[in-house]
Amino acid sequence: MSRTVSRVVLYAFLVVLSVPLVFPFLWMIASALKLPGDVLASPPQLIPRDITWDNVRTVFAFQPFARQIYNSLYIAVLVALFTCALSLLSGYAFARLRFPGRNVIFFLFLSALMLPVEVTLIPNFTLMKDLGLADTHVPLLALPVFGATGVTGIFLMRQFIQALPVELEEAAMIDGMGRARVLWHLILPLTRPMLATIGIIAFLYSWNSFLEPLVFVNRSELYTVPLALTALTDTSGNPLWGPQMAATAMSTVPLVIAYLVARRQITDSLAQSGVK
Repeated sequence: MSRTVSRVVLYAFLVVLSVPLVFPFLWMIASALKLPGDVLASPPQLIPRDITWDNVRTVFAFQPFARQIYNSLYIAVLVALFTCALSLLSGYAFARLRFPGRNVIFFLFLSALMLPVEVTLIPNFTLMKDLGLADTHVPLLALPVFGATGVTGIFLMRQFIQALPVELEEAAMIDGMGRARVLWHLILPLTRPMLATIGIIAFLYSWNSFLEPLVFVNRSELYTVPLALTALTDTSGNPLWGPQMAATAMSTVPLVIAYLVARRQITDSLAQSGVK
């Protein structure tokens, strides 16, 4: 009986703690289904009096929102994949290989984290414009991978690989495996949890990025989701709250799916990568 009471109290406490996190999400969905005059009505109501799908239709009629979701999705996926690949190769090199200037180069990599994105934005824009890559998705792919996101991934991977027993690699090399096979057959399976973490960080950074698309992209068909949300305004520049809530609610679906997939991958990797 005491165990049951403790569980009930614990679950009730967790439900109360989850209210501030869940309520904004419920309010967003409810506002997406409200009439324009009911979104900011006083007193506010969570449950819509009249459910309408006009806000959803307005989003797709106002701009190519499906294409913009696709833009954000494929850019975020590619950034996550390239960041994971770069982090694995560079992190392994900094953790295991011995070459002149290794610590100096790694320090220079870490120093890039001290520079805010705003500091390097104008030089990067000038570079991309001179290369003819302005108003394309190339800057949105290259800058995160070779910028602060990539450096963060390299740092995390280096620290993770350094914590792995080096005797495993030595035993594999004694059996005749080279560096490439050790990296593919030994290091890669052991680093899956960290790769999943780096992938999540890179995916979320790219998906939520607003400043870079604002600077490098001009055409609406190249917009990403954060930039598309700010474009849902009337002729006076005031936000269309109903369509904005509907667009925001739809833009969370890929994130939820990505989180569920990544969570399962992290759990499986942790269960399979134990070293006795």
